[in-house]
Amino acid sequence: MTQLRKIAFIGNSLPRRCGIATFTSDLQQAVSKSPAKVETVIVAMNDHGHTYDYPPSVSLQIRDENLEDYISTAEALNAGRFDVVCLQHEFGIFGGEAGSYILELLSRLNMPIVTTLHTVLAEPSAAQRRVLTRILETSAKVIVMAEKGRALLRQVYDAPAEKIEVIPHGIPDIAFAETELAKAKLGFSDRPVILTFGLLSPNKGIEVMIDAMPLILESSPGAVYVVLGATHPNLIRNQGEAYRESLIARVQALGIENHVVFLDQFVDQAKLLDFISMCDVYATPYLNEAQMTSGTLAYSFGLGKAVVSTPYWHARELLAEGRGILVASGDVKAIGTEIAGLLTDDTRRDAMRARAYASSRSMTWQRTAERYVAVFETAKRHLRPVATAAGEKNAPTRDVSVLPDTQLTYFLSMCDDTGLFQHAVHSVPDRAHGYCVDDNARALLLASALNTSGEKSLPETLTSRFASFVQHAWNPDKKHFRNFMGFDRRWLEDTGSEDSHGRTLWALGECARSDANASRRSWAAALFADALPTVEMFRSPRAWAFTLLGLDGYCAVRGEDLFAKRMRRLLADRLMDILVRVETGDWTWFEEGLSYDNARLPQALILTGHASGTSAYVVAGMRTLRWLMTKQTAPGGHFRPIGTDGFGDIRKPPREFDQQPLEATATISACLAAWHSDQGAEWKTGAISAFAWFLGSNDLSQTLVDIDTGSCRDGLHRLRVNENRGGESVISYLLALVEYRRFARVSEQPAEPAPLRALRLIANQIN
Repeated sequence: MTQLRKIAFIGNSLPRRCGIATFTSDLQQAVSKSPAKVETVIVAMNDHGHTYDYPPSVSLQIRDENLEDYISTAEALNAGRFDVVCLQHEFGIFGGEAGSYILELLSRLNMPIVTTLHTVLAEPSAAQRRVLTRILETSAKVIVMAEKGRALLRQVYDAPAEKIEVIPHGIPDIAFAETELAKAKLGFSDRPVILTFGLLSPNKGIEVMIDAMPLILESSPGAVYVVLGATHPNLIRNQGEAYRESLIARVQALGIENHVVFLDQFVDQAKLLDFISMCDVYATPYLNEAQMTSGTLAYSFGLGKAVVSTPYWHARELLAEGRGILVASGDVKAIGTEIAGLLTDDTRRDAMRARAYASSRSMTWQRTAERYVAVFETAKRHLRPVATAAGEKNAPTRDVSVLPDTQLTYFLSMCDDTGLFQHAVHSVPDRAHGYCVDDNARALLLASALNTSGEKSLPETLTSRFASFVQHAWNPDKKHFRNFMGFDRRWLEDTGSEDSHGRTLWALGECARSDANASRRSWAAALFADALPTVEMFRSPRAWAFTLLGLDGYCAVRGEDLFAKRMRRLLADRLMDILVRVETGDWTWFEEGLSYDNARLPQALILTGHASGTSAYVVAGMRTLRWLMTKQTAPGGHFRPIGTDGFGDIRKPPREFDQQPLEATATISACLAAWHSDQGAEWKTGAISAFAWFLGSNDLSQTLVDIDTGSCRDGLHRLRVNENRGGESVISYLLALVEYRRFARVSEQPAEPAPLRALRLIANQIN
């Protein structure tokens, strides 16, 4: 058995007033008291600026609309070395569209995630589907409380069957008892009692029960309907007590004031159990068929109550086979007739109670906690080993002596008549995030690379489309490129970042040198010249490097442009200057930390040094690249790109995750530039290692590419591959492949590392 030490539960927590808070608190307490003897804490969600007097079990709090809280909480959970995080998911308790902020937390966690889904929507909105799909991908296990939940996850969300567990809602372990003592305690002696409990809101169907009371009173004139529960906080916030007042007015209009009691209370568990114990019939006349779980139904069922309910999903399963009675939603006559029948037939009611109580013994919190702990142990035990700083696991070497063909099928599917889509949901282009000049500039780079590598070129119309996007991105008033565009073709900004401007210049420079169309080469050179002066005011080292890469192409065809030559020296000198100021004995780099596209900085110096005849640039580029490669090589020898989790760290060892294709592509380009400079075997090895990362020689031993279509996954999280395949990723893979194939044609096959198997065999495993 896998030893569990620490479990964190994320969800609402008592004393916040809601069913999720009650469930999370009960589950945490039950697991903490289980024989597993694990340490448990709650990460509590706070709503709309509210704060609560939480018990010691709440160790962290998240303000629902504060994104930074989600990120800092992930860091705290990682630092706390929790074995498993158990998320309680319900739409409406997390910030962002459809609760998307929780994804920022989950994506940063190092440990397995087990998610309890309190709602599974049969007809989700696009945003809800996107969020829940991401949660399913991130979770090692998903728990639902009814078989209907399992079916919906399989049918609607295509969730893997082996990932889904069904664990019913937990209940207190209370002895079967008659009603008299509880009735006397609460002041309802000698009266037949019908109870509904829960936060008051219109979807609970209280109106139906009120309207049914006159029918019930015909056969049970002393009956009383007790409605126990405070008004839902969201309703209070938006409407005050208008809904409760409308129910009271309805009671008064029917003249049944002595037979309907409203108790505006949010009671603790002990008092709730007293109220449930004293009722003869428990009613859940809910109007929403799609309700997956009901804690009040589970509690009443577990205390052996006769339940009359509408046929929402949870009730259908729990009350089947004579364990309760189902009536159609909104059917006043049916619910009145059934409740009246139970109140006047003690034998039938008692038999139903006994069946309910007997079948609920597997649902006690003790049994529920045991089942949760078993799922936690499974999630931890089946966790894929991840390479660590100590080199506990080495990734298998992948032979790249037989290279994949350049397949553009998926890339073409990511393009429309505007340009290249920025993101994808799995392999489906995501229109919600539109386009950006970054990716369309990269696409223009790919077009140029294909032209000069002996590969099949992109269709002319597509290359023209990318060029058109770049042209449209140019803002002549601001002398700057815009970056982000919505799907409606509206620019979302007047100017993009310095880095996107530099990257666009890089694409234009290569287009000016390598495009197949002479007219487009002239266009690219002219636009490059217009946009270059803006860079003089930039402060981003990457923007300088991207521009230098563009100048390498531009100056090759416009060598007479003295301003371009001056800018090339200016930007290279700036990189040299910051290197001198930052570099120390153990930190051979341009900045205080490592970020994205790191290898482009040494690559820019190496290429600029050769083009301008400045050996100092080349030496500095080779030195910094050699140091970077030591940071990007795992103890097992495989390539490990700088993880995004560490972006912003100051002079610290790189973080392992998340790993992105962009880094591998940049490293291949830089290593090949270095190899062309000194023919050193270390640079061949570096390029091979970085390319093999795409094919599975990585920390997770998982391929990122589909060699048949040319798609590429968005990266490696700590526990899984990111299944989305966006524009940046597919371009990164294709650029890396085209460049490496060109390199392979002009160089001898590398001797290191030794091939283990042919890539064709790997391809068979992949597909």
